[in-house]
Amino acid sequence: MAARYPNLDPFTTRLGRGAVALVLGLGLAVLGAGAALRGMEYDEGYTALVLAGTPRPVWPDRPASAAALRTVFAGRSNPAEIATTLRQTDVHPPLYFWALWLWRGATDALGRQEARDGAPDGSQDGAAVPRLWTLRLFSVLAGVAALALVGAIARIALLPAGAAMLLTLGCYGFAYTGMIARGFALAQALSLLGVLTLLLAQRHRRAGLAFAGGVLLGLASFTNYLACFVGIAALLWLAWQGRRALGLWLAGWAGFALILPGDLWFFLAQRDSRAGQFPPFSLPASLAALARDLAAALFGGLPRYLPGAAGTLAGIALAGLLAGLAGLILWRWRRIGRPGPVALLGMAALAPPLGLVLLGAVFDTIPIELRYLAFATPFAALLLAGALANLPPRIAGAGLGLVLAVQALSLAGLLSRPETMQPQRAAALAAAAAAGPEGLVLVPRGNDGVGVAGVFIASAPATLRLLVVGSDPRSLAARSEPRMVIARLALDRDSRALLPDLLAGLQNDRCWRQSLDAMLVAVFERRCGAK
Repeated sequence: MAARYPNLDPFTTRLGRGAVALVLGLGLAVLGAGAALRGMEYDEGYTALVLAGTPRPVWPDRPASAAALRTVFAGRSNPAEIATTLRQTDVHPPLYFWALWLWRGATDALGRQEARDGAPDGSQDGAAVPRLWTLRLFSVLAGVAALALVGAIARIALLPAGAAMLLTLGCYGFAYTGMIARGFALAQALSLLGVLTLLLAQRHRRAGLAFAGGVLLGLASFTNYLACFVGIAALLWLAWQGRRALGLWLAGWAGFALILPGDLWFFLAQRDSRAGQFPPFSLPASLAALARDLAAALFGGLPRYLPGAAGTLAGIALAGLLAGLAGLILWRWRRIGRPGPVALLGMAALAPPLGLVLLGAVFDTIPIELRYLAFATPFAALLLAGALANLPPRIAGAGLGLVLAVQALSLAGLLSRPETMQPQRAAALAAAAAAGPEGLVLVPRGNDGVGVAGVFIASAPATLRLLVVGSDPRSLAARSEPRMVIARLALDRDSRALLPDLLAGLQNDRCWRQSLDAMLVAVFERRCGAK
């Protein structure tokens, strides 16, 4: 059944080229701004070093400048080395890294020019590596493509394309994963393209399209394993389309199964490489994490920006808004677009959260994060746009305006608030200011030298002298620098264990006096002569 108000502006199902260009331009601006403004993140260090062929760098045991240490980012790997690296040291399939390897090769000229202007994260040195935003631009373009695919799916499902695209862009999880150098945005675009292809296959009864849709959904899982939840839901939907769709279902599964051996070849080699990454499974804890991160994927971290009771009230208000919107979708379900396609969208929206809980139960863990739930956001946005469009025009417009306003505030926080950003870049800048030309900065190595130390080094000014500390911090008190600055980056198990000993080693030594105890750095001045 078609929507009651299929042509209600701005809920129109058929957007003109100008309107499509406007929405996609807005998406490019938002995602591009995030890619430019946000500092390098923990996992992006892995991305850059896998491409460089130095996935686990060995940092020297003596002080060196950030520019000298940053040369580990300048190497060039190849597809075979990337595959070997991922099977031995990571938990991700290779398609995104292969695609980014091609992207980096295609932007070599741009990268060489940027190397003369700055380092991966904007600091000035001569390392022959592209800026971080050059790598992130691949995700930005994949995110914009995903927005276009949302509009195409909306047209087939008789849903309001403009509202669906705007609501998708406004989802914090969708926007965040579209501006970082990781594989989520590519997997999202491939999932949406696979869903669109299956909808076309079902509409035109074309087994070839069903096979192609299955391949695309399989490639999404070959980009990020967790994208398989959307793929499985889409193929299950195809099986429920009656006997006439049996051939389509078999063709879709054949395409999907074509990619599965590659998934298994990598996954079976990696399955024990991140033991202890998440807490043990508990159904109540899993459901609580699911509710929290689903709300965050749609509306961001607004409660974190407000102090005390105001933040609590904002959290309660957003929880109420989320519950109300979910209730609206259920209430208007039978009046949302075409029943068949809308059923697929509902299954695709539910598949990631339910799949994560099931995965946690099987592997005794709670693998629930906002970025994993981002795979559900375009489908939730499509359903919400359809539900709002079936309300009376004034109420529909007010409801859309309210949701978009909340989302706009969350995106503003994503672009500007330190609560949404990892602290390595801020710590590097604070440490440089505190250390001065004669000081030495001490950086915890972390679990593997990548996410803590590597990202700090990539973000630091080129001339900053630093030392990566992995063990035995007691000997550092004997150093003769007039000032030492500890970067307080407790971001993983090893850095959390090391920092107290690192601080105590200088605090308890009579030759050192602590002159600053800040959130990101601790500064110590030498008060004895050189030893």
